[in-house]
Amino acid sequence: MKKIKSRTKVRISLALILLCALFLTVIDFPAIYDKSIDYVNWKYNKEFSHLSIPPFRLGLDLQGGTHLVYEADTSEIEGRDEADAVDGVRDVIERRVNAFGVAEPVVQVNKAKGSWRIIVELAGVQDVKKAIQMIGETPLLEFKEQNTEPPRELTEEERVELETFNNEAKSRADKALAEVVEGKDFSEAVREYSDNEIDKETGGDMGWINHNSNDSHLVASAEKTEIGQVYPEVITGTNSFQIIKVNDKREEGKEVQASHILICWQGTTRCESEINQDEALAQINEIKEKAHADNFEALAKEYSTDPTAQANGGDLGWFSSGQMVPEFEEPAFAMQNGEISDVIETQFGYHLILKIDERPITEYKLSQIYINTKTETDILPAQDAWKNTELTGAQLESAQVQFDPNTSIPSVSLEFDDEGKKLFADITTRNVGQPVAIFLDNEPISVPTVNEPIKEGKAVITGSFSIDEAKTLSMRLNAGALPVPISLISQQTVGASLGHESIEQSLWAGIIGLILVAIFMIAYYRLPGLLSVVALVIYGVVVLAVFKTIPVTLTLAGIAGFILSIGMAVDANVLIFERLKEELKVGKPLGTAIEEGFKRAWTSIRDGNVSTLITCLILAWFGTSMIKGFAITLGIGVLISMFSAIVITRLLLKLFINPDKQAKRLWLFGVKKKSS
Repeated sequence: MKKIKSRTKVRISLALILLCALFLTVIDFPAIYDKSIDYVNWKYNKEFSHLSIPPFRLGLDLQGGTHLVYEADTSEIEGRDEADAVDGVRDVIERRVNAFGVAEPVVQVNKAKGSWRIIVELAGVQDVKKAIQMIGETPLLEFKEQNTEPPRELTEEERVELETFNNEAKSRADKALAEVVEGKDFSEAVREYSDNEIDKETGGDMGWINHNSNDSHLVASAEKTEIGQVYPEVITGTNSFQIIKVNDKREEGKEVQASHILICWQGTTRCESEINQDEALAQINEIKEKAHADNFEALAKEYSTDPTAQANGGDLGWFSSGQMVPEFEEPAFAMQNGEISDVIETQFGYHLILKIDERPITEYKLSQIYINTKTETDILPAQDAWKNTELTGAQLESAQVQFDPNTSIPSVSLEFDDEGKKLFADITTRNVGQPVAIFLDNEPISVPTVNEPIKEGKAVITGSFSIDEAKTLSMRLNAGALPVPISLISQQTVGASLGHESIEQSLWAGIIGLILVAIFMIAYYRLPGLLSVVALVIYGVVVLAVFKTIPVTLTLAGIAGFILSIGMAVDANVLIFERLKEELKVGKPLGTAIEEGFKRAWTSIRDGNVSTLITCLILAWFGTSMIKGFAITLGIGVLISMFSAIVITRLLLKLFINPDKQAKRLWLFGVKKKSS
């Protein structure tokens, strides 16, 4: 009777464990349940809902994303304060990426070989440029006033440097010209003398050029040179000396020189006139009645709505086919020189065209030797129109998005601390009636004119902001400045496809490993081995459910830790079954042998797993993100494996083994029956 009650308790315990395992399987793989629900809804016209269970949280290497490593410059900080400063960097970076909605960013600090490094992992962020911009320096917010200082001139030393450089360049150009004129291979001279690296690869080939090309200043020299010959002088360009060789010549179409008078009306492209189309047509017809070649320029300056007409009298210069809209171009090319067209309608309005001249387009195929020269601007940078004040984002206390009550256009309001309030008051006081520019990341975004001193310490950044842009700017400004400078020393992008492939490979590795372990356990330990495989399956379901519930971020290293914990779970069963076989071999009853096997194996299992857990704790505490993932999954797996081996395997043995039939069952344990 006592045995019956005992086996009933075992059955109830196992039933509860199996029910829990079934429930956890649904948590692990909700798609199985959802597909079943879909079938029921379709079959019986029901509306049962799906389970709202989140998927496994995947790390950077599985989901894809961006891995960045920064080095912090702590050279200006005393040693005892370095750690606090770098921790501050980590906190600022975390605030920035959290503000942009990055899911579960990993930001860690490591010190290696005397340098501080910040490791940032952004799972799901594939755009590395966006990630770097997201993490990089706080937006550089500066207030600048007009620079009225005269530009400085070259020093005597700089002037000598400039002349020396250009004299040496001219000597090289003269030498190169003399050699190619005497018959030296032009391509060889290009490789020897040219400062243009692309030219060295192409032999100086410039392709076809004409009067409309960027190198049109060379055409006049090419016109004086026979095909296959080198122009006999060094050509002085803006920043270079050039030597050219004419390789070929051709005529490619024609180009036209023309002027026009434009009358636009409301609705046409880039038109500011307030007249309608009928009024515009009447006006252009009136102009046509009195227009001729001699007065065309004067009429264009008086009547044309082309904004450049007042300065150039409607002159369009030379243009070739494809440079004008077809409605304008076709009559211009068809007319005779000196002829005025009929009224032409285009998207810009009504036109009268005066054709002045036409000529064939002559193109020259050139090669060049390009030698750099310098000008004063190469040594002296252009005078900046703005100069810095002492007011920057460092004195910013808060930034908020606000909306214009009349137009609902978003802007960003700024409020400064006490130091910034005083600086802003000084700046606005000395610049009344003058503009003060607000620069963000070295770009002017607002240039308001100061009407009166502002002493409240508040400013507004206005511009063509969308709501999202204004919010983004506000968040970035509020994130704060970095305590110490950081520099990006490593960047890596993991593609989502690579992560998917890694998951598949890891799953196959786990499945194959589990099958091999199952075959070994069943072949060597037989019935206990089979029961241990059942326990191992339950163990896997429980571990995966724990990973999803905590949740644990799974990486490749974490999956490796999980697979290794399977081995640890099997190891515990091996110890138990070996002790069980030893007890059976000395003739102990099966029930007693099972209890003794578990008791004798427990100390070894406990000590081995505790030492592994200590190692996992150390790795999780001191390791980087990948190592932490490995340590956490291995630690969780080891804890659950102890429960699996000691409780689940034990209950399965008690349920499926009848001690009263020991003699008939010994072969199921890999133990030969003793001969009498």
